[in-house]
Amino acid sequence: MAPATPRQSSTSSRVDGYVPLREYAAIGDGRTVALIALDGRIDWLPVPGTPRPPMFAAVLDTEQGGRFELQPAEPFTVTREYVDGTNVLRTRFTCASGVVDVTDVLSTGVAGRLPWMQLVRRVEGVTGAVPMRWIVEPGNVFGTHAIERIDTGNVPLLRAGATNIALTGSDIGREDPVHPGRGRATDWGPDFRGAFTTAPGSRHVLCLTGTEDEPVRAPDPRTADESVDRTIADWQKWSKVFSWDGPWPEAVLRSALALKLLVYSPSGAIAAAATTSLPEDLDGGKNWDYRFAWVRDLAYTVDAFLRLGLREEPHGAVSWMLKALEARTKRGMAVFLSLDGGPTDGVHRMDAPGWRGIGPVLKGNQASGQLQLGVYADLIGLMRSYTADGNLLDEASSDLLVRLADEVCERWMQKDSGMWELTTLQHYVSSKMGCWQALDAACALEDMGYLLPPPGARKRWERHKDRIRRWIDRHGWDEERGAYVMAKGSKALDASVLLHSVSGFDRGERMSRTIDALRAELGRGPLLYRYSGMEREEGTFVACAFWTVSALACVGRTDEATALMDELLATVPNDVGVMSEMAEEGSADFLGNLPQALSHLALVQAASVIRELT
Repeated sequence: MAPATPRQSSTSSRVDGYVPLREYAAIGDGRTVALIALDGRIDWLPVPGTPRPPMFAAVLDTEQGGRFELQPAEPFTVTREYVDGTNVLRTRFTCASGVVDVTDVLSTGVAGRLPWMQLVRRVEGVTGAVPMRWIVEPGNVFGTHAIERIDTGNVPLLRAGATNIALTGSDIGREDPVHPGRGRATDWGPDFRGAFTTAPGSRHVLCLTGTEDEPVRAPDPRTADESVDRTIADWQKWSKVFSWDGPWPEAVLRSALALKLLVYSPSGAIAAAATTSLPEDLDGGKNWDYRFAWVRDLAYTVDAFLRLGLREEPHGAVSWMLKALEARTKRGMAVFLSLDGGPTDGVHRMDAPGWRGIGPVLKGNQASGQLQLGVYADLIGLMRSYTADGNLLDEASSDLLVRLADEVCERWMQKDSGMWELTTLQHYVSSKMGCWQALDAACALEDMGYLLPPPGARKRWERHKDRIRRWIDRHGWDEERGAYVMAKGSKALDASVLLHSVSGFDRGERMSRTIDALRAELGRGPLLYRYSGMEREEGTFVACAFWTVSALACVGRTDEATALMDELLATVPNDVGVMSEMAEEGSADFLGNLPQALSHLALVQAASVIRELT
């Protein structure tokens, strides 16, 4: 990956303590994700895992949210990049007094994921003598417990209820013998601050560890330093397993690495995003928590991993999801699940202002309990790809899929909330297309011998599949508009129908005309709004733009697809390849939560479809 374009000190881009969302890079360890701003400040880190209350959440409350600052104590410029093939971030600060490199990593262990969270920040002097300063100041805007400082001698310990964090490092709790006064952590209350000066070839380490409801490990600084190189090697080993012989290899690998960050390895679930409450609109109101496993997003992510030749993550995610859905069969199909598979507990408003004061800040998501018919296609369609990749179904999973296919036959004529989780129930066309896809996949699975439905079930699936197609021909296509419409009786357009070029529902003239209609009404340059009217309420939806690429390729317009893909890759990802949920029209500034699984997996899908069809 080429070095990032030099940027001015991000002290100039912080407005009232906040930076543009486009300035964040992400690191992770398979359990939690940290967001690091261009100026080196960590503004988001749930401890010890993604679903837990974040002890560092300055991205949502710069005053009280909690932060981990590490930067030169004088003006600087910045370049940064991920170490090749990893989610390890390396930032170079250039000052009048010299140059210093900071490597940020959430560490792995000798045998894989550590049993505790371990953030290591390695500081290496390159040239000159650079004065560095650091601040570790947790917050607790998502919790009910005040931060306590526990005196344990040379290892600082902070506690919030059952969560404990410990701070160790090469310059904590002792004087620097060469430069007295430069290496002591000073007591400013429930936080820790310190300073040191680099020299050519010098190395300093700060290590933050965290646990919940268990003892916390405080590793020796030398051991923490060694974990940086081990984690780099572990990431690069994973990237070597990654299989891609198609176009845009760097962008595809970076998106695969971003998706890997969202795998919650304690259960195998995959989070839709690493954050909550980052606004979809600068006026506020659409600030949802995406730290859950959406069946849709998980299915698409697993499909992306399968396209990239990965095996372990798909198996873990599919196994977890099938067991979690089986456990709640009597309550109906779920839209999303908590990352540990347990029940969700509604939506809770937190006492925090939100990014740049744009609230509300929420824990939870209103989509829980909705009927979204497309979810059936997401799951059953995924299982067709999963088994085609060489995986075999167990009896319980087979029985679950048969029941779900039967459920599609019973429910497809109902109104639902659609893919966009709308509160107005309608006959959404993309939902009906999803029901068609679910039954088509169920029939394919039965043909392959993976499903053993009772007598008559297969004919029932085929009969309803035909009925759904006739319904869409009658109510979903509008000849005057020259497009599939959003819902029965509506003239509005909906970009989610583009997904059903890839599903195989339509790769012909009607889908091609729909693409043109969508781009004419909802397109803004290479970007696309979700559906009619959204230009007044939110930013463009990143995944929709990449879905357009896939749809163009599916209808045979591969030259246009390739040109659009090139334009999107030059427009949407930030300097290190991270993408959010939405991008503001014109500026392409980030909006919504990040890293966003749907955005990255749509990129992978688009590249895969073009590779397969050219």
